[in-house]
Amino acid sequence: MKLKKPAVLGVASAAVLSVALTACGGPGSSADGSGGGQHDMDATVDIGSLYEPQNLSNTAGGGQGVTEALAGNVYEGLFQLTDKGDVVKLLAEDHKVSDDGLTYTFTLRDGVKFHSGKALTSKDVKHSLERVIADDSQSARKANLEVMEEIEAPDARTVEVILSEKSISFIYNLSYVWIVNADSDPEKLKTSEDGTGPYTLGKWTRGSALSLDRFDGYWGDAAQNKKAVFHYYKDANALNNALLTNAVDVVTSQQSPDALEQFESNGDYQVNDGDSTTKLLLAFNDRVKPFKDTKVRQAVSAAIDDEKLLESVWGGYGKPIGSMVPPTDPWYEDLTGVDAHDTAKAKTLLAEAGYGKGFSFTLDTPNYDPHPTAATFIKSELAKVGITVKINTITPDEWYTKVYKNHDFEATLQEHVNDRDLVWYGNPDFYWGYDDPQVTKWVKEAEQADTTEEQTELLKKVARKTAEDAASDWLYLYPQIVVADKNLSGYPVNGLNSQFFVHGIKKS
Repeated sequence: MKLKKPAVLGVASAAVLSVALTACGGPGSSADGSGGGQHDMDATVDIGSLYEPQNLSNTAGGGQGVTEALAGNVYEGLFQLTDKGDVVKLLAEDHKVSDDGLTYTFTLRDGVKFHSGKALTSKDVKHSLERVIADDSQSARKANLEVMEEIEAPDARTVEVILSEKSISFIYNLSYVWIVNADSDPEKLKTSEDGTGPYTLGKWTRGSALSLDRFDGYWGDAAQNKKAVFHYYKDANALNNALLTNAVDVVTSQQSPDALEQFESNGDYQVNDGDSTTKLLLAFNDRVKPFKDTKVRQAVSAAIDDEKLLESVWGGYGKPIGSMVPPTDPWYEDLTGVDAHDTAKAKTLLAEAGYGKGFSFTLDTPNYDPHPTAATFIKSELAKVGITVKINTITPDEWYTKVYKNHDFEATLQEHVNDRDLVWYGNPDFYWGYDDPQVTKWVKEAEQADTTEEQTELLKKVARKTAEDAASDWLYLYPQIVVADKNLSGYPVNGLNSQFFVHGIKKS
């Protein structure tokens, strides 16, 4: 799982509906956007972000920030999820699948070196795959990849993986796995790196900036700039001021809709409205009273005017979402009508559940925008139906330990940034504790499906059932707004799964 900030994005077309395993000549050639004309190959690109890494390891709770800065830039996988939503070959030159769908044989690209100078071998891939499913791993796709039963490296360029059961999403899930040097110290990888990407880590000054330097020994096309620096800011106003004063060239995700007009009306900037996969959730702990009662969850969901919340936070941007499925996922259906805003219905459901006089609960709320604003809005909405909300503001690290790890909460607010993450409702052990045997069965059958069409139909059933059960309240889908200097091109505009590829950025 990947969430925003814990010690824990035109709609994508048919390219998303089926995994496109196209060839890739290094990420420099596959980055979205293209800058025509002359550009400075020795330029430094300054990037503004609100999401500083917790550490530099994506299996040790590095959070959204480490993915944004390092994925595809410093580290690479056998496959890569592009900003357009395609899955392309990267360090894997080729792969074959056995007739029973259980054995995958990968041939590695030749001539790839880590930044330390060591040549990439199958030993490193084996190590990296084992690392992501290790007991202490906090990888976003650990649970999905635990289907790997045996991993062998019969020769330097061949990796063989035997699955315990069929996994139609296996190649897609591999795009989450960074290939690291097998000889690296895991603890040192929290503050340093040894990847195969187009950049090396320059300097990380905690609380301030993280720089990337073009790697001259890169196996693929050279990065289109010499240096990229991620500058970290505490709030959206500071981020916007940095862009207005030319301290940064681009912001990875605009979080202040009120500030957009000054950029839209200024010819010096480009405002890009991309496709988001980030959902803001009011997540219930479905294990505990009163939220173990479906009618209570339905009542809370009906009591909150999601569209009004979205308008108050984002104005004309973003969209309501009726399930965990963003429109860019293959199994999307508009389910916003299932638990639509209806105060009278909410009161009736509460009475039927035995809470006619209401109840009170604590809402654990991350301390960064927009969570405090959303929490205050929710408190006001629920008061109209007799529910008292106590807002408990916590840090991202506290959220990770208290909510995600220990399940010590009644309800919480959190952003989920991944695509195709509906499947987590099929895992009763996930932090929100939703447990429906039929949903768990559908999720498992979908993963073992023979075709993407079969998978899609099953996951549509999951989406509708979880919506009808109000397993969570999916408040809204974020917009993905990237604002950049007009002299910049080649930057990603969708930010799928929080990735922000910088190798294709051209500055003139």
